[in-house]
Amino acid sequence: MYLNRLQQDEVFVPVQLRPLEALTGMPNRKGMERAIVSNGKIVNVVSKRYGHIPNELFFGKAEERVIKTGLAYRRQTINRSDRSFSMDFILTDSSQFSVGHREDTILPMLRFTNSYDGSERTSGHFGCYRKVCSNGLHVAQTEIGFSIKHHKRCVNLIMPELEGLFRKFMDNEFYTISDRFHQLMTVELLDTKAFVKEVLDRTKLFRYECSDTNDNPSKRAREVIEILDREAVLLGTTPNLWLGYNAFNAVLHGSLRRSFSRQERLDKQLFETVYEMV
Repeated sequence: MYLNRLQQDEVFVPVQLRPLEALTGMPNRKGMERAIVSNGKIVNVVSKRYGHIPNELFFGKAEERVIKTGLAYRRQTINRSDRSFSMDFILTDSSQFSVGHREDTILPMLRFTNSYDGSERTSGHFGCYRKVCSNGLHVAQTEIGFSIKHHKRCVNLIMPELEGLFRKFMDNEFYTISDRFHQLMTVELLDTKAFVKEVLDRTKLFRYECSDTNDNPSKRAREVIEILDREAVLLGTTPNLWLGYNAFNAVLHGSLRRSFSRQERLDKQLFETVYEMV
């Protein structure tokens, strides 16, 4: 089963707040009193008033709420250099749809992100998970609001009940976005290279040409083209805008090193750019 191949990084790494002066043997200025040490590495320097939110607290509270919904799910965890982390809950009950092909299945997904180096805000939102590329799609997004209360050196995380938010997402976004996915699937691509070049000209995600003197597709552009063509063969169809968008999405989430939040913003930009071609 494809869900058995979900990424399973260790996100509950050892983390400590240590006095910076004790670690360096040097005096520190105000506002830089403590170091966040993640898995034996200093990943951030913060003030003594900083309210640190460990993954055990945040992801633990999130999973507790998912369990309370009673929905079946599979979990995916991503650890980037012991500094930024995500935990995805991919819902595996009957709430799913296929985009033109029974193997091209979309599932609802909840993503929670946290970081110890300040690169990501502690956040949660809904999105979609696609079977073929094993990628998260962030076209639709309902924010999962919660509050963080600081009491002296204690941090209290108040997480909302998720069942109502999940139903709202399903009613307002998950199935309605499927209509846009289907529209993309109906537009065939006669020239995949021209499609990739046009998207890159519009989005500036990366360069299409190898260089100023070489107009051939760059390494990343070739990767998009190869994924697009390979999926068309795999699904027994002709290249289309839906497969084109997902080929870009696969490179964005696989090859390009971007923060989780940056990936999400680019994902939405890519989708809107491709959808304008319908």
